[in-house]
Amino acid sequence: MTSPVQAATALAFDEDYRIAGIESVMTPALVIYPEIVDANITATLRLLGNDPNRWRPHVKTAKLGMVMRMLVGRGVTNFKCATTLELRTACEAGAKDVLIAYALVGANARRVQELARLFPDRRISALVENAEQVKVWAGSDVSLFIDINGGMDRTGIEQDHIIEVVHLARVIREAGLVFRGLHYYDGHMSRYDLPEREAEAHRGYDRLMRIVAALDDAGIAIEEVITAGTPAFPCTISYPAFANAPFVHRASPGTVVYGDFTSAGQLPAEYGYHPAVVVVSTVVSHPVAGRITCDAGHKAVSADAGVPTCAVLGRPELQPDHPSEEHLPINVPPGAEIPAVGEHLYLVPRHVCPTVNNFDYALLVAGGRISGVERVTARGREVPVTL
Repeated sequence: MTSPVQAATALAFDEDYRIAGIESVMTPALVIYPEIVDANITATLRLLGNDPNRWRPHVKTAKLGMVMRMLVGRGVTNFKCATTLELRTACEAGAKDVLIAYALVGANARRVQELARLFPDRRISALVENAEQVKVWAGSDVSLFIDINGGMDRTGIEQDHIIEVVHLARVIREAGLVFRGLHYYDGHMSRYDLPEREAEAHRGYDRLMRIVAALDDAGIAIEEVITAGTPAFPCTISYPAFANAPFVHRASPGTVVYGDFTSAGQLPAEYGYHPAVVVVSTVVSHPVAGRITCDAGHKAVSADAGVPTCAVLGRPELQPDHPSEEHLPINVPPGAEIPAVGEHLYLVPRHVCPTVNNFDYALLVAGGRISGVERVTARGREVPVTL
């Protein structure tokens, strides 16, 4: 498999991306191509046997109510999110079932309960990993998933602690709450090449199925098992036991809706995904030979995944360097054409999710023309306190 950088920089800058009238746009600008978003949704559904019920996308990527409505329009109505603002946006967009996949306590948990009352026709769930967290949800209509640590060591009960999982499921039911099932996020699989990733992920899923069997032996029904963000997506759809399971299995990749240059290297090219988001930037300086600077620092294109923070669409020879807040230096190798000051560059982010979160507004481009402007609805967070 090609590296992420090779996969992204090899993409052609063709008419699907070119924007007429770009000279009127203030940069850096977040640009979304809805036609490519729709094609990426189609590709994901095809991989899931054209069954939208098997997809629970994490909408920390989508962020826009408009894009969530696109998903709902394609029959995808089960979502996952991380913040109360994302939860509210998903409910307003028509989602029927939303899991807030983040360990919540205190005021954050109370806000989720408020939203559950505000949207009584939506099914809202939360994660727990111990009995104290179950108490937080007592008396509410919020149902619960048990969070299983798939090896990332970020949250959840360790997979080998099967007795602990069974006990916690009993605690949930004894508290008068609904036990939905198991949530298993294996984001650390991104460190492996695909063949090793699949073998490692399947070993984890084997252990997960042992938890399912233990719950079944204890007479505790499991409605749903959730696995896999984007890196493990190929592994979860190839795991045979999920295909005909006695529970609903849902995969939760979110990055695939927009794509970025990391996912371009993680997913097989034959899946047919294409970047649906770019950051349009302007060259603002040519400080020394072989180096230019554009206006897409880490306040525009997120640097959380490392350097390079992006790839220049259609210009694989250009090498983005370490950004500062507003500046992105780019090295130009000897013999390569140097972009002129004032020229626009189309940047494919390394990590699209936090990049989208950097912008208040997104330009929509269809047929090479700007077709609209949309607010990034779920950017940031809700007001932290009501006075």
